[in-house]
Amino acid sequence: MAPRTADRSEHAALSRLLRDEGPRVLATLIRTTGSWQLAEDAVQDAAERALRTWARDGVPAQPRAWLTLTARRCAIDALRRETARAGKEAEASRSLSLLEDLRTDAAHDVVEPSWMMRDDMLRLLFTCCHPCLPVQAQAALALRTLCGLTTAEVASALLVPEPTMAKRLTRAKRKITVAAIPYRAPTGDELPTRLAGVAATIYLLFNEGYHATGGTSAMRRQLTAEAIRLATLVDELLPGRIEVLGLRALLHLQDARAPARVDAHGDLVLLRDQDRTAWDTGQIRLGLSLLGQCLRHVTDRPNQYTVQAAIAACHDLAPSWERTNWAAIVSWYDVLVAITHTPVVRLNRAIAIGELRGPVAALAELERISYLDGYLPAVAARAELLARAGRDAEALDAFATAMRLPGNDAAKHAVAKRFDELATVVAQGSSAQRPQSSLP
Repeated sequence: MAPRTADRSEHAALSRLLRDEGPRVLATLIRTTGSWQLAEDAVQDAAERALRTWARDGVPAQPRAWLTLTARRCAIDALRRETARAGKEAEASRSLSLLEDLRTDAAHDVVEPSWMMRDDMLRLLFTCCHPCLPVQAQAALALRTLCGLTTAEVASALLVPEPTMAKRLTRAKRKITVAAIPYRAPTGDELPTRLAGVAATIYLLFNEGYHATGGTSAMRRQLTAEAIRLATLVDELLPGRIEVLGLRALLHLQDARAPARVDAHGDLVLLRDQDRTAWDTGQIRLGLSLLGQCLRHVTDRPNQYTVQAAIAACHDLAPSWERTNWAAIVSWYDVLVAITHTPVVRLNRAIAIGELRGPVAALAELERISYLDGYLPAVAARAELLARAGRDAEALDAFATAMRLPGNDAAKHAVAKRFDELATVVAQGSSAQRPQSSLP
């Protein structure tokens, strides 16, 4: 009998599984080998073997364990080849030591321990967020490793050119190796120096799960769950820190709306049209409780996560889109802009202003924001506002531009749908069904 081969849909499903499991396996290999490059090469080899083997034999009962064991074996093979090379005595000595570590580690059960200080993902997160690295490099390295994002996707998430991001990632990994940064969670006085980077990375990890930068799906639920898990671990590690409580509040209040964000066909459902009875009330209650703890200790300069959680709470508590307190949301955005005036924050504030004061006011705000020409949500939001303002030709051009920008398939489909709706309205010479702006 000829060996079984996977069809295109099965191959895509296997690729998604590998993308979801890969970061944990990589975290384990980096801990074991102490070498970023060796771990990445071994995991890549293991993934390629998995695609061939699983397509033929089926996915094993414990795919992560299979990948981890195979990656270890790939690393051992690579180290053996290194020790066999002539004139590499120093490298060979280190390789032999790593080989012994790998053999010892492979002899143990590959199921991850439950104690949070031994959690490989948490340890890798703290390693990425070492203070000797610039904050942008910390976030980029963690997104590349923890999320399994491509360099292009990391560049898109952080709004920088791909070549710049590639160089930034290379420098960060080299610095970790040269500085011999230990692969562990810090203790004592070290913790506060890394907390800002850790919180920012968890926030970006959640955002990638909630607004996927690529792929076929609008969301990557495994990433949102992992971000919430890591935020909870950090809160247990550093109890009572307001920035961590604020981050947890934000993630829960945002994630509560996830069940209503995508319809049965995988299409995005805008906030205006979501079935609010499908929202997770348990997460909303938890998020509000955490937010309350933050607000009871508010200072003259609240942290950005608490403010964003307050904005999320305004949406979660609104009984309908029409009864949303947009004045309160804009006020909170004013506070947020004073703390962190990033282009994305200003974009979201402009959208809220559009709901409160109309599209003309929102477009005026958008004109003042730079660095968003290649960002699909920004271009799509501008297209929506132009349509609401009756500037149909400009709106159609903006929708067409948005469709050509990087983004997940669901987001592009939503933009294409809006384009078709407006084009039909224009062709019919009517404004009755003009697209309405909304927050996703």
